[in-house]
Amino acid sequence: MNKENLGFELDEIGHWSELKIEILNRYASEYNRILLAQQYIKKRIYIDAFSGAGIHYSKEKEKLVPGSATIALNVHPPFTHFHFIDLNKDKLNFLRENSLETDNVKYHSEDCNEVLLKKILPTIRYENYERALLLLDPYGLHLDWKVIEMAGKSKVIEIFLNFPIMDMNRNVFRKDQTKVDESEIGRMNKFWGDNSWRSAAFNSEETLFGFEEVKNNNQKIVEEFRKRLKEVAGFSFVPEPIPMKNGKGATVYYIFFASPNKTADKIVKYIFNKYRN
Repeated sequence: MNKENLGFELDEIGHWSELKIEILNRYASEYNRILLAQQYIKKRIYIDAFSGAGIHYSKEKEKLVPGSATIALNVHPPFTHFHFIDLNKDKLNFLRENSLETDNVKYHSEDCNEVLLKKILPTIRYENYERALLLLDPYGLHLDWKVIEMAGKSKVIEIFLNFPIMDMNRNVFRKDQTKVDESEIGRMNKFWGDNSWRSAAFNSEETLFGFEEVKNNNQKIVEEFRKRLKEVAGFSFVPEPIPMKNGKGATVYYIFFASPNKTADKIVKYIFNKYRN
């Protein structure tokens, strides 16, 4: 298979994205193994909100590598049901043509926020003995906080979340906020859920010229969002996220995990610590 002959532009990923896929693979296997032992659980659902084509081009390896959707479809023990979502119809069709076509695998070429909030998440219920793992891996600030909150309040959905700190720093967390485009402010408000991100991102400090707003470091912002996942979204367990860094050592994004389950928390802490450095 040649990336030039696919009919669409293939995502090129760095080493950090390959690590993310490895983490997903390790956890998904444990997730299904544990739930399979709980025989009353009827459905183990995997949801990929930005599934893409199921393959990527590795810039480091200079070859095609499996994406999160392909990893999820082939994890062992397997999930029982799948939802793959992507706005790019060509990518989604490629995934469909090169994977399973059964009643248990659904493909949605729609805005992930709309389809998750209206069609998928409300149908996953504790009383129906259903559990779900939701991957929220946007390319930037393209996610609605309402999705995260609905997942948290369900008490049956766990999430892996890409927290795009580089996008935030470049486009939103500028020293001179008057120069930030209103559309970027709107994206940030939607992702965070309100405008309380301002107090997380900036701190007022006294200088020789009076009080000035100074940007907080990444860790402070991340910790505030972690608190938000617990206190507002309602996730019981949110381990310290893991930074994904590029070849220059800059953090591109953080991977968050959030869950209602203590055992899941322990497993992810172990996996994160294996990859943290």
